[in-house]
This record gives sequence, C-alpha cells and structure tokens, in this order.
Amino acid sequence: MPIFAATFTTTMLEKVEHYLEELKELRANTAEEAENLRIKFLGQKGLIKGLFAEFKNVPAEQRKEFGQKLNELKNQAQEKIQQLKDRVAGDEASSAAADMDLTLPGNEFALGARHPISLVRNEIVDIFSRIGFNLSEGPEVEDDWHNFSALNFPEEHPARDMQDTFFVSSLDGEELALRTHTSSVQVRVMENEKPPIRTISPGRVFRNEAISARAHCVFHQIEGLYIDKGVSFADLKQTLLYFAREFFGEDARIRLRPSYFPFTEPSAEMDVWWGLETEADKRITKGTGWLEILGCGMVDPQVLENCGIDSSVYSGFAFGMGIERIAMNRYGINDLRMYFENDIRFLRQFKGAL
Repeated sequence: MPIFAATFTTTMLEKVEHYLEELKELRANTAEEAENLRIKFLGQKGLIKGLFAEFKNVPAEQRKEFGQKLNELKNQAQEKIQQLKDRVAGDEASSAAADMDLTLPGNEFALGARHPISLVRNEIVDIFSRIGFNLSEGPEVEDDWHNFSALNFPEEHPARDMQDTFFVSSLDGEELALRTHTSSVQVRVMENEKPPIRTISPGRVFRNEAISARAHCVFHQIEGLYIDKGVSFADLKQTLLYFAREFFGEDARIRLRPSYFPFTEPSAEMDVWWGLETEADKRITKGTGWLEILGCGMVDPQVLENCGIDSSVYSGFAFGMGIERIAMNRYGINDLRMYFENDIRFLRQFKGAL
C-alpha cells in the first residue's frame, strides 16, 4: 500500500474515533441545542456526510473496515441525538407541569344549541312514540306514483303544476319531483308493511313558493298514519286531543273543521285554542282565538286499495302538521326565514333548550 494511502486511511479512522468520543460527551439543555447537534453531525453538510464523501478515496482493501466504522458512527449519532431530544422534551413537559397552577378554573368551552326545528320535531316524535307510533323515513326525490297518483291527485290537480312543485329530470326520462309532502313515505309504508300500521313520518319537503316571513320553498312536516280494523274518526279525534294536551298543556282545547284533501275522506283541519288576551294573540289567530296547526282525516279507501290494502277489512286515519309554524308559536318567532339563515345570534337563544 502506498505510504500516502495508508496515512490518509489512518487519519480518517482517527477522525471517526474522535467523533465517537465526542458523541459520548454531547449535552443539550433545549430542543434548539439538540437540533443544532443533529445538524452538525447528521445534516446534509454535517460531519458524517463529509466522511461518507471521502469514502471513495479509501483504498479498496480498507473500505470494509472504514465502512463499518462510519456506519457505527452514524448509528450512534442518531441514537445519541434522539436520546437528547427525548430528554429535553421530557424536561420541558415536567417543567410546564410544575409551573401549572392546578387551582385555576378550567377553560370554558362554548356549547352549541339544538335548532328550534329539531327541538319541536323531537318533542312531537316523543309524544307520538308514547302511544305506539314508530318512525318511518323515505327519499326526498320522489316519483309520480308515490308523491301524487297513489294519493288520489288527478292529472289536472294544481299540486302537479310547475308553480307548485320542483320537478327533476332523470336519465331514463322518468318524471321525478322533490316531494311536496311526507305522505309519500306513508305510501311506501303501506306498500311494504301489513296492517296494523301506526307510524309517523317527519322530514323536509319542497314547494315552489315565494319566500317571505310566512312562507318558504323548503319546510318540515310530520305526518301520522294509523291503519287497523275498525279505526274510526273518534280514534283520530282522541289521538289529536292527546297530542294537543301533551304539547300545549293539559288545558288545551281543540276543534275540527271540515276540509278537503285528495287522500282523506272525510277531511278536517284542527285548530287549538290560543286565546285572545294580547294583541299578539289577536294577530296570530286573526282575531278568532283559534290557531290552525294541522290537517287530518280518514284515509280514502281508494288510497288503501292503491297500496294493496283491502279497504273492506281495514280503515285508518292520517294527519300532517308543519313544524315551522308550531315552532314559531312555541318560541315567539315572527319570521320563518330566520330558521334557514344560520345566524349565530338567533341560534344562541336556544342554548339552554334540550
């Protein structure tokens, strides 16, 4: 081996041994100091990278020995610096814990609130669940059969007009619409379940209406359906009276007025006594003291037949109410649009509600 090559290799090995000894004495008191040591030994321009760059100048017969020493240096440097970092992190955490005043009060986290629509919906669902009504849901985009035809809406019925309904184009040409009521869910239940049926169908519905303080193109309904043998209008009245007293109070009074719906016969609208004690009462009830809250009636026999239920054996009643209107009266809200604006100042008012 040439004298120069032997001298070079000896010098390089001495450097490696020197750095190994230096590693044993490394100390760091902060994370910054530990990082500076990492850069010094293991960085792209660090000492170990420099030694690896000189590896090509080591004679072939000594590269194995020199390579082993270099790898030993690299591994020990990584292990040592990681130990320093872990020790510094532990010391800083201990110091922070020691400096913490455990008698200080905790930070208060802002709590959210349930939306008034959800509050009223949940309360109504709970009331009817106590008397055996289960929950049913269905799609918001419906076909003609479930939204109109099965419910006795004739071809020329105004509800089928573009000004009343949002129609949706489908890929196969089928006429679809955003459901105009949750009665479509009741049709699906009657098609797939056998009586007795006792269910309520809460959900969002859509109608092509001008948005104002008293109307919106999107709103929420809860509709109920009860089908069994011997169901009468008296059963309907008692069910609705039970609901009114649970929701509005034990002294609640109701009245039923004759009305018309394509899917019920006879049909009625139900009012609850609101009172005439204040100017607000007079405005809300239009001076009558009675507040209309829902429509109802006995399920038309043809609707039962449309859904595969024998109307000579079974009868039933149905009802439906808008959640927005009931919530407006419950919480004194005078503009329906406030439900949909996500104004945090409005929603914070319901923070204490469950």
